[in-house]
Amino acid sequence: MKLDYCIRYYRGHGPEELKGSVELQPGANIVAPELPRAKIYRASATLHRSLGEQEKIFMNGFQSWTYCPEYSRWGKIRDLSHLPETIVRRFGLDYYGDYYFVHYPNAPGFTHGESWCYFRSGERYTLFASLDERPGYTIFGYDAHLGLLSVKRDCRGLLHGGGAFHAFDLFLAEGGEDEVFDGWFRALGVKPRTSERLTGYSSWYNRYQKISEQTILEDLRGCAKVLKPGDLFQIDDGFEPAVGDWLETDAKKFPRGLRPIVDEIHAKGFKAGLWLAPFVAQKSSRLVAEHPDWLLRHRGKPIRCGIAWGGFYALDIDHPGVREYLKQVFRRVFDDWGFDLVKLDFLYGAAPYGSERETRAGRMRRAMEWLRELCGDKPILGCGVPLMPAFGLVDYCRIGCDVGLDWNGRIFTREIHREHLSTRHAIGNTIFRRQLNGRAWLNDPDVFFLRDDNLKLSAREKHILATVNSLFGGMLLCSDNMGRYTEAAKAAYRQLLHNREAEDVRVLADGKGLSVRYRVDGQEHFLTIE
Repeated sequence: MKLDYCIRYYRGHGPEELKGSVELQPGANIVAPELPRAKIYRASATLHRSLGEQEKIFMNGFQSWTYCPEYSRWGKIRDLSHLPETIVRRFGLDYYGDYYFVHYPNAPGFTHGESWCYFRSGERYTLFASLDERPGYTIFGYDAHLGLLSVKRDCRGLLHGGGAFHAFDLFLAEGGEDEVFDGWFRALGVKPRTSERLTGYSSWYNRYQKISEQTILEDLRGCAKVLKPGDLFQIDDGFEPAVGDWLETDAKKFPRGLRPIVDEIHAKGFKAGLWLAPFVAQKSSRLVAEHPDWLLRHRGKPIRCGIAWGGFYALDIDHPGVREYLKQVFRRVFDDWGFDLVKLDFLYGAAPYGSERETRAGRMRRAMEWLRELCGDKPILGCGVPLMPAFGLVDYCRIGCDVGLDWNGRIFTREIHREHLSTRHAIGNTIFRRQLNGRAWLNDPDVFFLRDDNLKLSAREKHILATVNSLFGGMLLCSDNMGRYTEAAKAAYRQLLHNREAEDVRVLADGKGLSVRYRVDGQEHFLTIE
């Protein structure tokens, strides 16, 4: 395959271009032409690759929550152009994904994604993947009309100091699924930080922010009837006065603070986990009121990067005040409160933009390396994060959107963006990002449910969600009051644990539907998803 590239740059009054081509061979392939000291305008490349009518294409979505299934030849990815621009800007909807820096043709036959993509015919894969995202996100795009795969480096405005410029660090492999993905991760030199699969509980998808010492201890007593020593008991959002104000707890909800609760979690034999969103702050938080200079700005204005909690802002990870504050936060969480694991969410807020010195992808990788430093050897569950910059730095990582209490969310939420909560989309991402599990980290597919109350999922939908999570996840968390489980629910829970030892797990996705075949105790099972 011949890759034709063009790098456009400025070092004087007018633009200059460097063009060339390279024969792309299986294995690691680096295109790094010599450039003078210059400011990069565009780095792009193309190669011809037809897509058969029965072939599928996968384009990795920008961050954890971005829905990214396999597409057929005439698939398309929708942008936000159907929404009023005033709404998008007001609520920061475009910052959830890549909408603000990637062009969406918004038409059949055009797909795109970041960091890696593959073409699949039956069980044969052709994988195109980045070997380094620090110079900028590698954006793959496919035009089925022309049979053209484009590759762009998200590095506009980067000041290159001269010498070899890593316009593209690409890996190409053809073969079976394990063969191509094992080859890519060998070339990356990335290994998972842990092989310990986690089972346990999260407070979010039943209690949401309505948690208190009373409700947490009630659920802890319930978990003690089902979970085993060493399992995880995770307190999610709702313990803090406001997102960003992490050094204190809500005194009305947790009058004794969190340390006594962590002690009780440990007394039950469980690991204690805590949710944080370290790189963002709620608009109404004390942090924003007292430290407006800590907010990351673009064109002089704070970056509002989402609608949750009434709106929230990105923090400037290079501000000395932010850096010292987060050091205090993690000391409080680990040393004072005694937590064993942190779930770190909304991490994309660290790097919506780059600068002349580094790209947004390079900034994201640097932010993740800093989190690793802050947490030391404590396990990190990453969430809401661009994936490749987190490779090898987090122990566990969400690879799909939040599940919902129904199948596919309310109609108006489905109209917002590709990152909206959806049980259906979460299941799809668990399947189509399965190759990361045990290679980049252990995958977190989000929670499953066995309860019947406070839920709109049918029995079949609950079964699909729980089974897929047990087959493909490195984490298996529920969000139920387990003390209310019937004997039938307890038996279903034990079966999910047993499913983790399933053999010959196969994904069947060549027709209009999606299904999974697997074998447990010599008996074959078949799960139809859609």
